Amino acid sequence: MGRRLILTLILLATISVIGIVATQIYWLDKAFEVQKSQYELVKEQEAAEAKLFNDRVKIALSKVANEILTINNDPAELFEAVKQIRPNYFTVAINDTVHPYLLESLLITEFERSNIGENFEYGVYDCFTDSIVYGDYVPLTSEKTDGSHEAEAPQIKWDKDGHYFGVYFPDRKQVDLSPPAQQASTWIFTAIISLIVFIFFAFAIYLILKQKRLGEMKTDFINNMTHELKTPISTIGLSSEVLMRKEIGKDPERLEMYAKLIFHENQRLRSQVDKVLQLATLDKDELDLNLMPNDIHQIIETAKHALTLARSEENIEVNLSLQADQHILLCDSVHIANVINSLIDNALKYSRDTVQIQISSWNKNKSMFIKISDNGIGIAKDALPYIFDKFFRVHTGNRHDVKGFGLGLYYVKQMIEAHGGKVAVESIPNEGTSFLLKLPISN
Repeated sequence: MGRRLILTLILLATISVIGIVATQIYWLDKAFEVQKSQYELVKEQEAAEAKLFNDRVKIALSKVANEILTINNDPAELFEAVKQIRPNYFTVAINDTVHPYLLESLLITEFERSNIGENFEYGVYDCFTDSIVYGDYVPLTSEKTDGSHEAEAPQIKWDKDGHYFGVYFPDRKQVDLSPPAQQASTWIFTAIISLIVFIFFAFAIYLILKQKRLGEMKTDFINNMTHELKTPISTIGLSSEVLMRKEIGKDPERLEMYAKLIFHENQRLRSQVDKVLQLATLDKDELDLNLMPNDIHQIIETAKHALTLARSEENIEVNLSLQADQHILLCDSVHIANVINSLIDNALKYSRDTVQIQISSWNKNKSMFIKISDNGIGIAKDALPYIFDKFFRVHTGNRHDVKGFGLGLYYVKQMIEAHGGKVAVESIPNEGTSFLLKLPISN
């Protein structure tokens, strides 16, 4: 899958996710607007009905008050006698007391004329006795029962300077004119769905990029492995053809030279195959460490000695500063030696004309630290997080003489962690690289 195709896929997927989220938000907003409009319409209707009911009640109560004045032959006039204390409670001022049954009859008559069919309670206050002289519940929506009713009239603050009667409608509730609250659960549900879609989208993109990178590294690994294996095989084949000639027996020195060449190329081929087998062992979690007490300093000195003998003609300087007091650790000597040799070999691959390698050790916090530094070309900052990944190889620009499969540092990290330790790296381009190994000291 090409880079351009992947970028196109990511762009289209991003636009799709944004479109889905934007569409959900748009329709939710529209739904809330419709809900709000319907709610406001219902509230307007309820407010209009409540106002119409209040006006009817006030007119009916005003007529009742005037009829009481007429019955009592009272020539006085009442101004603003009817007051609405609450949405369902009214008081009416009168000049004198009124008989409760007469008041009830007048109220029922006027309420029926005004098309008011709700149940009500009434009470008559007498300022001479400073008390409610009578009160009763009147059901208009159903036949009157034994007079029991759970609804109670609110506490009335009476004016002791006059006579009043109050009417209370227990079944009428106050109209709520507050705007509707948007349901948080709807927004939360939408947010969760959008978040899940985004997470799956991000995870899919991550897998695609990871698979692309892994595919590129595997392709690079196969190309490198083919080249690394093809070279010794070709050399061995050519040398074998020379040895099969009859005249080669007359030249012992040449015979020995080609025999040594076959031997060294065979060793090189075996080393490459061993690396691939080590990778297969690590992938299958079949690593079996032979843990024994081993002198780490001795392993380091052996690696230095082998390097000095093998490349004595090259300008290589290896300095040791082994300061660790506790250097005998419980470890697998073969794998630890491979780790040290791999890091030294890595320093040689990315070195300059003059190679300087510094190996030091010390103890701290019940651990042994080993630091291997070089003066090579260094590692770019953007490549540092990936150098321990399988098949990863640092780009060396115009240099094409650096060989390998990209398995060395992956093997180092796996082996150190298998021993319960850690590995870290520091590098400055054009100055050098340092690898720090931390191994626990077993009792």
